[in-house]
Amino acid sequence: MKIICIGRNYAEHAKEMNSAVPTEPVFFMKPDTALLKEGDFYLPDFSKDVHHEIELVLKICKTGKHIEEQFAHKYYDEIGLGIDFTARDLQAKCKEKGLPWEKAKAFDNAAPLGKMVKKEDMGDLSNINFELKINGESRQVGNSKDLIFSFDNVISYVSKFVTLKQGDLIYTGTPEGVGQVRIGDKLEGFINGKSFLSLNIK
Repeated sequence: MKIICIGRNYAEHAKEMNSAVPTEPVFFMKPDTALLKEGDFYLPDFSKDVHHEIELVLKICKTGKHIEEQFAHKYYDEIGLGIDFTARDLQAKCKEKGLPWEKAKAFDNAAPLGKMVKKEDMGDLSNINFELKINGESRQVGNSKDLIFSFDNVISYVSKFVTLKQGDLIYTGTPEGVGQVRIGDKLEGFINGKSFLSLNIK
């Protein structure tokens, strides 16, 4: 199982990061050791600035490579909610030096994953509302209609370079509003008003 993350897939988030809006999907990988399915998230001692990034997550249901976009919908069967935790201070230092920044994204437990449901139960996949609340306060609100690159487009594009296998997860990008998490914070994620994810920052 591998975790594939799509970067800058919402225009307003790209702007808040002072990044150009991409003309093709940007993706990076996290190892399976980054997955956190339950339990609390412990802030790592190597970062002073870990940020939350709430994202809709697709679960791949069969192996595929060079998938045509028109057939991409057949390759995922579940949708859920996850968080792409980012050590923003480490990322900034790596970017300054022109270095890869996996250590800012791929560290242990950096990809919490909440409940997954059959995509048929999600309704209109092009109009999925999702939200992150911290300590009861809304911090990030997104909708799949605002994706720069749709679910099917992302699957097709990634599969040109990396074979997708059953059980792989695709984190599809975060909307604007990313920010730092602190010890004592309670994070709650919602899809269409229903709770899908909950964790405490330790």
